[in-house]
Amino acid sequence: MRVAGFFLFLSVALGYAAWRGGGPERAMAGIATVMVISDPILHRFVPPGYASIDFGHLVIDGFGAVSTLTLALVAYRFWPMIAAALHILPMMAHASRASDLLMHPAAYMIMQVAWSWLVPPVLILATWRHQRRLRQNGNDPSWRNASPRLPSSDANI
Repeated sequence: MRVAGFFLFLSVALGYAAWRGGGPERAMAGIATVMVISDPILHRFVPPGYASIDFGHLVIDGFGAVSTLTLALVAYRFWPMIAAALHILPMMAHASRASDLLMHPAAYMIMQVAWSWLVPPVLILATWRHQRRLRQNGNDPSWRNASPRLPSSDANI
């Protein structure tokens, strides 16, 4: 029942972000969708197991961590830094499992998945704030500029 509740919550967040979000919110929805779709594909070949390092989820979590960290570096938003931290924490679970093979499997599983419950509310709030900025300002830049603009007095230098 917990899993179904999480997927419903996540589906609402992903749908809202895809429908009403800016570029970073939609990118996060895409990252989360890839991760969610990868999980059942992984389990067709490898049953879930937490008694040793879960290499399949290590790869999925690695993708999430690298993708959200990249998003945090290029997005003109603060919330992707929070999302990146939430995706880096499962990597710490894998590192903890690697350093302590006697860790109880339930502890490893909880460390790996508990943080994912915070991603949907962050994405919903981020999308809502994007919409609010659009209403207030008429625009909401999504991405950091690749090159800074020179002030007009320095343009001729």
